[in-house]
Amino acid sequence: MTKFQLIQKLMEKSSNLAQQEAKIIVNTVFTSMVNALVKGERIEIRGFGNFTVRNYQSYQGRNPRTGTKVAVAPKRLPYFKVGKELKERVDVEVPSSSPSSTLE
Repeated sequence: MTKFQLIQKLMEKSSNLAQQEAKIIVNTVFTSMVNALVKGERIEIRGFGNFTVRNYQSYQGRNPRTGTKVAVAPKRLPYFKVGKELKERVDVEVPSSSPSSTLE
């Protein structure tokens, strides 16, 4: 699902919401989430999952092309841990119309 599709879905759910208003709502939610992660805060959405920032130490990496050692700087990256409810909802039997079912 893209951001545009999310805006469209929001407009469908609320018939009196204009596209510009739905766009502002979606952008506000995402901007707030990004700002919280930049500050190092944790985001918890019940039934969906948690977003946190993980700190990684520097280490010696390797350039796959040349094989030379490369120093990788320490970094902070966003991390998502799926919630129990979402995990259970996604982990259901695949419908028979999916492409993977034709491989049997």
